[in-house]
Amino acid sequence: MEDRKLTVRAVERALDILMCFTKGSDLGLTEIAGEIGLHKSTVHRLMTTLEEKGFVIRNPATEKYRLGLKIWELSAYLSQDDDPAVLLLPQMERLRDRLGETVSLYLRDGTDRLRIQAVQSNQAIRRVAPVGARLPLYVGASSKVLVAYADETVVRAVLDVADWPPTVDREAYLAQLQEIRRQGYATSYEEREPGAAAVSAPIFDRTGKIVMALSVSGPVSRLSPQTLTEFAPVLIEAAREMGMMIHN
Repeated sequence: MEDRKLTVRAVERALDILMCFTKGSDLGLTEIAGEIGLHKSTVHRLMTTLEEKGFVIRNPATEKYRLGLKIWELSAYLSQDDDPAVLLLPQMERLRDRLGETVSLYLRDGTDRLRIQAVQSNQAIRRVAPVGARLPLYVGASSKVLVAYADETVVRAVLDVADWPPTVDREAYLAQLQEIRRQGYATSYEEREPGAAAVSAPIFDRTGKIVMALSVSGPVSRLSPQTLTEFAPVLIEAAREMGMMIHN
């Protein structure tokens, strides 16, 4: 029984290591050990195994690691029928072509949001949205949408996060969530990132449950508050059509 516990713990630690790469592409042993709270020697043993299996690659010159080809090999076997990042891509591209700005798709993961798909604007000056980025839920248009339509336990968990910024008033945040539910969309104007603005709408499945947030973002030089409001009906309709495509 003890051997089994040790085996499971090793698997958990290996998975924790792989999850570190959601925050950076080239990581050293010290960075990884600090992130997951393990001794460097333990991390080194696990990294050696992951490297042998092809899940990470070590750069001998820098002694840093990045994800290996085995990760991409596994991703090729994701079901395209059920993967919204693949399923909704054509609709996202049409929305980008219509509005001219970057379109992103977000899922809630605990008290974070995860960008699972993005279609970049074709404009010279544009908002670059890297797929796989993990962002907090207390700021940003998509974050507010994902929280506004979630149940009360999610709202309380977000309000109680340890790194809640002192510059964001919780009562004002709750009032924004109420307004989002009333109007059906959220906007952000340099909330998370200077010079960037966004508008987001919820994607519901056929049971009426929120599953994702659809966002259009770009530089504030093009996306004024009025432009965001004008984009909102187009975004809401696109989100409604996408929701009808999602399998329950």
